[in-house]
Amino acid sequence: MAKTSNKITRRRKIRHRIRRKIEGNAVSPRLAVFRSNSEIYAQVIDDISGKTVAAASSLEKEFVKEKGNKVDMAKKIGKLVAERTSKAGVNAVKFDRGGYLYHGRVKALAEAAREAGLKF
Repeated sequence: MAKTSNKITRRRKIRHRIRRKIEGNAVSPRLAVFRSNSEIYAQVIDDISGKTVAAASSLEKEFVKEKGNKVDMAKKIGKLVAERTSKAGVNAVKFDRGGYLYHGRVKALAEAAREAGLKF
């Protein structure tokens, strides 16, 4: 039990350290990533006005019945959030990895968003 709480505490510290440096605004909002054991979520947030510009997750109707591994799902979510962000009129974002390592699903989501046209 102690190991889990240490892992959560460590991630929380890293997350706050990242958030001290990154703040989204109307010109370049923050692309925040959250991953659970089974799902992945991405939000593009304007921190100054407190509004979400675009969001996508693996729980959406079109992805629920799809089969495949989690990295492939993260790539689809990255592409989808990039498309929705560009529809909202935003081309550049600041990437917030949420305390996770830039590896695996987080990296796949970021690279797919870059390929779909987001700049960060």
